Amino acid sequence: MIFISEIGLNYNNNFNLCYELIKQSKLSGADIAKFQLGWRGKPEEINFLDQNRIAQLYDWADYFEIELMFSVFNYDSLNLIKKFKPKKIKIASRTLIDDIKLCQKILDLDIKTFISLGMWEDLENLPFINKNIIYLWCKSTYPNSLNDLKELPKKFDALNHEKIQGFSDHSIGIETALIAISRGATVIEKHFTLDKSNTFIRDHSLSASPDEFRQMVNLGKDIHKKIKNGV
Repeated sequence: MIFISEIGLNYNNNFNLCYELIKQSKLSGADIAKFQLGWRGKPEEINFLDQNRIAQLYDWADYFEIELMFSVFNYDSLNLIKKFKPKKIKIASRTLIDDIKLCQKILDLDIKTFISLGMWEDLENLPFINKNIIYLWCKSTYPNSLNDLKELPKKFDALNHEKIQGFSDHSIGIETALIAISRGATVIEKHFTLDKSNTFIRDHSLSASPDEFRQMVNLGKDIHKKIKNGV
């Protein structure tokens, strides 16, 4: 199982808050803490991450012994993150639709690549075949409605890189993530916040608090073990 803490823009344009978000992600059981690079990322915008800030994020992640990953939204961001020789990278569903050539450039790095399918309509025909890809089912609504979640796959295929292996969760609560694990998902990405009531951006309300994320990890790992043991 891989659990990804999607910090994204939940540091509220307060860069130093990233330290605590990375720390709490680690304490909550996340394997990876993820940020978004190039989305609302100009110097005057709320998600400005230049080379110095990215280096600081890597230092904090190393200190807390958690892996760092970025969703990459444009070519400048790709060129920037390549300087850090990332082990893993994320393609957001928006990028998959808006810039397929950028997606191919990312895949050319030949590293583990997570791809969200929230805006990809033909789930029987996925856009790339590559041994490094892990596809994540999601719905690009914030938060997901019950009707959105009715489309959650009845079975995930953890062994086939041409199939959907994980779930990027935009729902409120942790229950849907646990349902996905019970259906075979081996990767869960969940938005992460220190304060669900914060209204700086919409993502806080659909994010997991540290306690919720920890509960999701503990229950999810146990469900996954039981499935592996034939339950």
